[in-house]
Amino acid sequence: MTPNLVRSNTAKRVSELLESREGRKHLEGSGWRKGMPVVIAEPSESFTDVMGLASVHGSPVLLVMLDPRTSELCLVHVSLPNAALNAVDAYPSGFTAQSFVEQVAKEGVLSFRVKYWDCTAVAHRLPEYVPSQRGAHLSYRHS
Repeated sequence: MTPNLVRSNTAKRVSELLESREGRKHLEGSGWRKGMPVVIAEPSESFTDVMGLASVHGSPVLLVMLDPRTSELCLVHVSLPNAALNAVDAYPSGFTAQSFVEQVAKEGVLSFRVKYWDCTAVAHRLPEYVPSQRGAHLSYRHS
């Protein structure tokens, strides 16, 4: 699948999630707030580049990626870097978005830093969203 097709498919799935009341409630239970920027990553994309894009927002972000093996929509809440957190080593160049999402899933909550950041940030994986039959019909479009 081409990168643009993957990104647009991911954007469509995120849009459907955010349009659903049940989906928004699911996200809010894990730290997402209305207006939070969404950063879409491709699995093979440089993690440093993805976090560079996240940095421009100046707020926590929802990192989103489609798992290339399962087509699951992977959701990761990423905090702002914070000087109050213990300093950790920066991820090496060549580390991918997929590797990061997998590591967050394995750890649950992960402190991390990329080479351009002075401070550590925290990421946690949000549980997969599985809409109920009822929730699938509760969107802004169908209200």
